[in-house]
Amino acid sequence: MSFHSLRRLGVSALAAVRRFFRPALSPAERYREINGRCFSSFYEQERMLADRPRMEFYHTAIQRHIQPGDRVIDLGTGTGILAAFASRRGAAKVHAIDHSSILKTARTLAQANRIERVDFISAHSTEFSLPERVDVILHEQMGDCLFDEAMVANVCDLRDRLLKPGGLILPSRFEFYCEPVKIRDHLHVPFIWELEVHGYDYAVLERQRPQDPAYYQFSSTNPTLIEHYLTAPAPALTLDLQTVNEAELPHEVTFTRTVVHAGRLDGYAVYFRVLVDDDLRLSSGPLDSGRAPHWGFRVLRTDRDDFAAGDLITVRLKVGSWPDVSSWRWSHVKHPPAGPDPEPVNGVHRNGA
Repeated sequence: MSFHSLRRLGVSALAAVRRFFRPALSPAERYREINGRCFSSFYEQERMLADRPRMEFYHTAIQRHIQPGDRVIDLGTGTGILAAFASRRGAAKVHAIDHSSILKTARTLAQANRIERVDFISAHSTEFSLPERVDVILHEQMGDCLFDEAMVANVCDLRDRLLKPGGLILPSRFEFYCEPVKIRDHLHVPFIWELEVHGYDYAVLERQRPQDPAYYQFSSTNPTLIEHYLTAPAPALTLDLQTVNEAELPHEVTFTRTVVHAGRLDGYAVYFRVLVDDDLRLSSGPLDSGRAPHWGFRVLRTDRDDFAAGDLITVRLKVGSWPDVSSWRWSHVKHPPAGPDPEPVNGVHRNGA
């Protein structure tokens, strides 16, 4: 083995040892680490900037709701595009906060585009303070699962410390969806114990269900993955950042729906919608017309179950921590279409984790 190969092996071994002995990160700390690494890349910024529904939504919202003379915090400014929109709208001062290295790029872009009255601050928002409160908190802190970029904690912290009474959070109103779905047959991947391949039966492997929560979910940006929702979509949870407190978020969401599109249940599509005005909204829903394409939607996998039109399905989502999707657990119960107090059919279907 060459010297360089030995050196690489030694470096890899040392890195593994460091990972083993490093204290486990909390979800918030883990997200900070991922955020600083991920959003410093041009590629991630390109995906967001090229997302036309996203950019049109924010440009329109800023034109409507930020007034000349407003003092604004832009939380997670990235390349500074939202801060630039606010400045051009006439904001007296924009405090553009980010804790990734993309902030150097934002300063370069602002200078090249002659953007004024924007201060770029390299800090985590919880470490940022001002001598006076602002009129508007502007943000785009939504993860694929809405909560997984610590939106509620970070925005509410700034709201409570630095937003004037009666001040505006833009955007503030959200709908969280967890919809039973059927995946298109040619794209559907069942659990391994549900498979039989040319007479080779894998059912015995159900006794070895993986314990890794990541096994039971995946993200996709491909809207053709979903054939249809089994029920008529409705929010499983709504929230308004103007008034919500993180401690008040429920740790369990349960809803019962009537099946309107018969078919196989393959899982639950998790996505969100953002509402500013009655005519101004943004969606990451896989089947929503004009969806914002850079956001993925999450599919929470479940054991196969088949539903007829008129059946009832009760879905339960239990949450340890909303920003930590690995702490989520889900199940469903199928009910016949009639009867005042139906008994479960086929029992409760577990996510196995």
